[in-house]
Amino acid sequence: MTTATGTAVTVPAGITGAGVRDWARRAGALSPVLAVVALLLVPGGGGGAQGGTGGSGTVADAASGLLVLICLVRVVRSGARPLSRAAAVVFGLPVFGVCLAAITSHDPGASLPGVARYLQIFVLVPAAVLLTIRDRRDFAVVAWALVGLALLEGGVGVVQYLTGTGASYQGEDIRAVGTFGATDVMGMATVVSYGLVVATGLALGGRAGRARTAALVCAGLLFLPLVLSFSRGAWIATVLTCGIQLALSGLRRAGRVALAAAALGVVLVGGFGIGGEMVKERVGSITQVTAAPDQSVTDRYTMWAAAGRMWSGEPLTGVGLKGFPAYRDSHASLALSSGSDTAGAGAGFARQPLLSPHNMYLLVLSEQGLIGLLALAGGWVALLVAALRRLRLGPDCALVAAGLLSWQLVDFFYADIGGPSTVLMSVVFGLAAWWSLAEVRRA
Repeated sequence: MTTATGTAVTVPAGITGAGVRDWARRAGALSPVLAVVALLLVPGGGGGAQGGTGGSGTVADAASGLLVLICLVRVVRSGARPLSRAAAVVFGLPVFGVCLAAITSHDPGASLPGVARYLQIFVLVPAAVLLTIRDRRDFAVVAWALVGLALLEGGVGVVQYLTGTGASYQGEDIRAVGTFGATDVMGMATVVSYGLVVATGLALGGRAGRARTAALVCAGLLFLPLVLSFSRGAWIATVLTCGIQLALSGLRRAGRVALAAAALGVVLVGGFGIGGEMVKERVGSITQVTAAPDQSVTDRYTMWAAAGRMWSGEPLTGVGLKGFPAYRDSHASLALSSGSDTAGAGAGFARQPLLSPHNMYLLVLSEQGLIGLLALAGGWVALLVAALRRLRLGPDCALVAAGLLSWQLVDFFYADIGGPSTVLMSVVFGLAAWWSLAEVRRA
């Protein structure tokens, strides 16, 4: 085995036979990656308010920098070619797009923090994760770490709902946000969604046994905190992604699991009244885009339109990294509010400014133009296609990788980067990139 993606990696047929000692040894080798995941439990410092390309400056971000540094030292000491040609292209194109947008920006100095953030999230940390993972058992350790983080954050979120200590939602402090706080209401929803998608992939693709049963139980447990997050974007992305995973695992199984999931939802929401009318109202608001939409929907569509106008003015390279806030008011209509209200989860009332369009594709298009969007999104699509092509080599890893990529690509229609949870996205891309780009064959 080797960490270089340019060489073949012989792997075992399953990922469930590792003993306690083997997992402990692997966890030690993977500790730089696992530290990034674990440190997300440390409450952030209001990074959610940054929006867009703003950095959160959390301990998890610092750990991601240490991960990159450790990986760089390992590569230099080994003297081996770190990346295959395909991996070099996938990670190299975003570097070109981001740097071009910064150079052509009307304010290159102001764009520099955006360059650092984009390279951290989409290039450096994913590449470091890719090079750190050696085989499918390493893949499993990181995947289960995501599930573990999701269970812990989801548990905190459920307690917040039950005790009325969550973020403010419709005048009550009941929104489950975990340790991310009221300024990053999407943080817990994102983490829980990752965990649910990973658990679903492991359950559908793994062999019958305790690990598969554990994955099914974890997926069921994570359903509740996802509902209590009241995050429409996370709901949509998770439902579509799990549907894709089910379809890839077999249509007959997909039907049975869909019925079981529907029954679970009826019992939790209908039978026990968890979420009750608020969940129904939140679900119904998804379709209210023209008839009496709430202010958050109005703001979102107004910012989407503003991003489109920015792009039409600079179609190839955009207005420059971190340029959306500066150009927002001159391109947005009067329907846009001054910001969104945040409160609860240990924080007082605050007005959070709207600094991004809450759509990753439109954010990149407006700030980096068509060149930047093709460079970034082209790499994401390439990773997804490669993961799907390897479905027969290992359905467990393939369903996890394809599921995480699918969820992220769908969620990007409703969210962008920003906040303490963003660094976990880079780990997810790196995990999926290992399966998509490493030369894997059955033992």
